[in-house]
Amino acid sequence: MPRVAVVTDTTAYIPSEVLEANGVRVVSLYVNFGTERTEREAEIVDYERFFDELRSAEELPTTSQPSVGDFVAVYEPLLAEGHDIVSIHIAGGLSGTPDAARQAKETLERDGPNGERVHVLDSTTAAGGLGLVVLAAARRAADPSATGADVLGAAREARESLKMWFAIDTLEFLKRGGRIGAASAWIGSTLKIKPILSVENEITPVERVRTSGRAFERMVDYARQRSESDANAWVVQHIQAPDQAELLADRCREIFGRDSVFTSEIGPVLGVHTGPGLLGVGAIPERFFDGR
Repeated sequence: MPRVAVVTDTTAYIPSEVLEANGVRVVSLYVNFGTERTEREAEIVDYERFFDELRSAEELPTTSQPSVGDFVAVYEPLLAEGHDIVSIHIAGGLSGTPDAARQAKETLERDGPNGERVHVLDSTTAAGGLGLVVLAAARRAADPSATGADVLGAAREARESLKMWFAIDTLEFLKRGGRIGAASAWIGSTLKIKPILSVENEITPVERVRTSGRAFERMVDYARQRSESDANAWVVQHIQAPDQAELLADRCREIFGRDSVFTSEIGPVLGVHTGPGLLGVGAIPERFFDGR
């Protein structure tokens, strides 16, 4: 049995079969529909219906981090089984999730003898970038001799080597949701632009292009840059753009010469802030998955 358990949150959008194969546990964030209802993101399975509702919403849903109790409920059984825990989460500049995880660790340290075996890492990224870091950690954790420090070190190294980009249709959702970060400088541009962004603790602008076609080709260019840097463990993600994502994945297979680590659709918590139409690509060196 692996000594170390890896925990993440729903904003990695790692497919369930990949999570299961790698033994990764997940804590869910929440989507709040005004005062009417709150839903766990993990339980929202009909993304098409959600984004249809989002397109017509006068007031956007809000999102919220897991509670301290949510984390404790995942950590306690793992600690009881004898695991150390490496808990890796969405950027603290976008969400309070890493803070909630740290508070859960502090609670366990205060109330019992095992909280010191929990290691929390703010990934300073999100979505596919977070997913790659988490799976790199899980691969290291699969070694029965690996310690919590070993797995945490692998996660940090993977994050340092990560590059992840995404193109969106409009900045409007980021502006309305208050997550626009440094891309706020682009608000008010007279040009009809397709923003290309990254996440470096907050939303970070990369470049602006004029058309969706050009945005797609820039995603291909970024994939090629990663391959030329020997970073061939890649992911593609989208929001309500499956055809474009499939085309991008086909191009990436040609460029990288291997299948993706995973491809997936980004769900409600991040989708509320970016809107539909997102297309993203990123990669880390394949040594994190093929051995060192």
